[in-house]
Amino acid sequence: VQLVESGGALVQPGGSLTLSCAASGFNFSLYNMRWDRQAPGKMREVVARIGSSSDWTFYGEPVKGRFTISRDNAKNMVWLRMNSLKFEDTALYICIAQSQFGMYRGQGTQVTVSS
Repeated sequence: VQLVESGGALVQPGGSLTLSCAASGFNFSLYNMRWDRQAPGKMREVVARIGSSSDWTFYGEPVKGRFTISRDNAKNMVWLRMNSLKFEDTALYICIAQSQFGMYRGQGTQVTVSS
């Protein structure tokens, strides 16, 4: 089982990034997917979630209206489009697969928002 995140970078406030998560080794289409983030000294928080068939989405309050989660079950991929980035979005972004069958997580990709 693998979840491999990519796309993290150093970006200026107001900028945009798209994070990608490539899944393998499990039946991706049966799993709800989510992005969490972990910043130094802060509790991990759920950024966005998406249902197994993209039938629902959820966003944490700090990112509502700015971030968009999407997935493609044919490609075993999930993305997080991040717009209007703020300093407080700086964190390690982690891709997580979750279902009744278990939970898997990736190693994360670092997003740093700085001028």
